[in-house]
Amino acid sequence: MNSISVTLVLLCATLPVALSLIEGLVYNGNFEHGPKSWQLSGSHILDPHALPNWVISGFVEYIKSGQKQGDMVLPVPRGNSALRLGNNASIRTTIQVTKGLFYSLTFGVSRTCAQDEKLNLSVIPNSEANDSAMLPMQTMYSTDGWDTFSWGFLAEASKVDIVFHHPQTDKYNPGCGPIIDLVALKAFPPHTRRQGIVKNGNFEEGPYVIPNTTWGVLIPSNIEDDHCPLVGWVVESLKAVRYIDSDHFAVPEGKRAVELVAGRESVIAQTLRSIPNTVYNLEFFVGDAKNLCEGSMLVEVFAGNSTFRVPYESKGKGGSKLVRLQFKAVSSRSKIRFLSSYYHMKSDFSGSLCGPVVDGVRIRVAPRA
Repeated sequence: MNSISVTLVLLCATLPVALSLIEGLVYNGNFEHGPKSWQLSGSHILDPHALPNWVISGFVEYIKSGQKQGDMVLPVPRGNSALRLGNNASIRTTIQVTKGLFYSLTFGVSRTCAQDEKLNLSVIPNSEANDSAMLPMQTMYSTDGWDTFSWGFLAEASKVDIVFHHPQTDKYNPGCGPIIDLVALKAFPPHTRRQGIVKNGNFEEGPYVIPNTTWGVLIPSNIEDDHCPLVGWVVESLKAVRYIDSDHFAVPEGKRAVELVAGRESVIAQTLRSIPNTVYNLEFFVGDAKNLCEGSMLVEVFAGNSTFRVPYESKGKGGSKLVRLQFKAVSSRSKIRFLSSYYHMKSDFSGSLCGPVVDGVRIRVAPRA
């Protein structure tokens, strides 16, 4: 199911078990239901209520597939329509949720004018400052200039407003700003399966992946989002990691994995309970995503006070190897961290960032000799 109607969400809001299984586009999250002709001046939307299920303010444009700005084609990733947020523009939608449940929002975004475009995302009501984020878009990761981001939040009410806001202005081009499309929501069940000591070590519980898209989903740094959509993990870095699926990438185990796409600026970490002076076995897969990411890769692994460097030779055609390591816990809490030592770009000369894939992380107490 690629779309969730308002009626369906309302019915399931009284059934937390059923709601936890619902995932897909919010109503009109692909903006295919657009304004009437009299609500537009060119592509500029004049009526704040012209888009079903959304309220707009500021300079918002309704972009059609193939539309140009000068010689540049404005990208619409899927379907016929998307929105561009110009001068101090925002769009808002209200959705029914289950109070106390954790949610992940997935949305597509593309930069169109400025190198330093920003997008503010917030959920209302919220009692924490980290329930809003300013996402920088200096780095675009996909080959076609369109990225899909994710963002997590804890529902503090049974009805929340999700707001996208472009805070910048351009007096020469009021429409200059990011394009947004494919807004989707996913609810998570209250409990997460563990692989031994590690929570969600196979990365199966993560943000919603838009079907039939080949971009993966970027999970932002914890600087922007303390509620990480990758359940059990934290992105401890300046830049994002990419969440990939087996329908479009090579995944070592199961259906999901993580690609460390920005070298030492892509880090995933998890803090575990441990017994001091106990030796643990750590195993995981390292590989490539079958996305033309070639060359000598090196994954650095930190576990407790131990550091390991795991090489992997990638031909960019998919492949992986199982790695087994040992470390000794020095306290009741042990942190594991994974990062890529090197920066990589795809061999298609697109300039797109890529990197090694990590999957199937497991930790168990080592048998005594």
